[in-house]
Amino acid sequence: MIVIKREMYMKRIRPFIGTELIKVMTGIRRCGKSVMLELIKEELVESGISSAQFISINFENLNFSHLQTAKSLHDEITKRAAEINGKVYLFFDEIQEVKDWEKCINSLRVSLDCDIYITGSNAKLLSGELSTYLGGRFVEFVIYPFSFAEFLELYRPIAPDKPIQKCFQKYLLSGGMPYLANIRYEDAPSKLYLHDLFNSVQLKDIVKRNKIRDVDLLERIIAYVIANVGTTFSATFLAKFLKNEKRTVAPETILNYIRYCCDAYLFYQVKREDLQGKQILASNEKYYIADHGIREAVFGGNMRDISLILENIVFLELLRRDYKVTVGRTGDKEIDFVCDKGGEKLYVQVTYLLASDETVQREFGAYDNIRDNYPKYVVSLDEFDMSRNGIKHRNIRDFLLAEEWN
Repeated sequence: MIVIKREMYMKRIRPFIGTELIKVMTGIRRCGKSVMLELIKEELVESGISSAQFISINFENLNFSHLQTAKSLHDEITKRAAEINGKVYLFFDEIQEVKDWEKCINSLRVSLDCDIYITGSNAKLLSGELSTYLGGRFVEFVIYPFSFAEFLELYRPIAPDKPIQKCFQKYLLSGGMPYLANIRYEDAPSKLYLHDLFNSVQLKDIVKRNKIRDVDLLERIIAYVIANVGTTFSATFLAKFLKNEKRTVAPETILNYIRYCCDAYLFYQVKREDLQGKQILASNEKYYIADHGIREAVFGGNMRDISLILENIVFLELLRRDYKVTVGRTGDKEIDFVCDKGGEKLYVQVTYLLASDETVQREFGAYDNIRDNYPKYVVSLDEFDMSRNGIKHRNIRDFLLAEEWN
């Protein structure tokens, strides 16, 4: 198994290692959460902790299927912890498979001298129930598929002579799912793997978890959102479209189904914000997919829809770097991404190529009504710097690989 040190996440997690807060890592299935647990174990061992103090359980492993209730898990851990000297380090992978797991985790936290790490593939893992049991006693980290920088770390050794342009082209089609490095990013096996992964997310994390009966409808809605990533979405419009295909469905049902997909981290919703009235607009949000490689494997057409895919890649990079992101509207102009991190703002426009004066005018002109002094970027595949009027133009590869944007 090829592993890289995912330092971007480790430096956020590190301050909490050894503390009593429960460390929760969530993200789409197979995005590298289990590897994060291994990296944490490595750091603990390097700091002098014995691995004999670790108890690790992956609940997707059938050997542990007898531990899928709060009581059975609690009894097993209590018994095993009694044989360990000193602090106990608990690692639970895909915890959502355990019924009422919150009660068990809370009880272990109170009764044992322990340090707890859990992973799950659902954004609602920490809503409602857990908050009640663990009120403020956990810290959450969302783990994403590989960034372009992480992808390069693994792809460069496989294709050492490829120029960076070709590497980026590969990333456009393959995406960032970590396992692909083990099959050397070869086209056919990669496609097959991503297809299987997509089916598994759809079946286990969406259909089974939400007890969806109308799987055909779900598949149609998912296919529509995947085809239209980054474009303005209207549930009413999709309901009419489905009606033409002889499927009558209420817009509310469509939105529920998409919410289930967002809970499984398959899609991310971005709301629109009126920058003049400083308010979030109620409708016409956009959706992006967790990994554009899945889109290429399941739907195809990443090169044909390259503008949307570049947007998708930039959007996920913004999330990785901890920005809150909205789509900005000022008058009749729209800004792709309005980003905020602790009150510091950043604006980003993404386009394929600044090939004509008209495109240059449109992309740079989006900032005409914005009077503040926060950084404003136009990002494209152009190789030449076309910055103007204090607005920075960057090649997308350079933008993604930059340590920071200022």
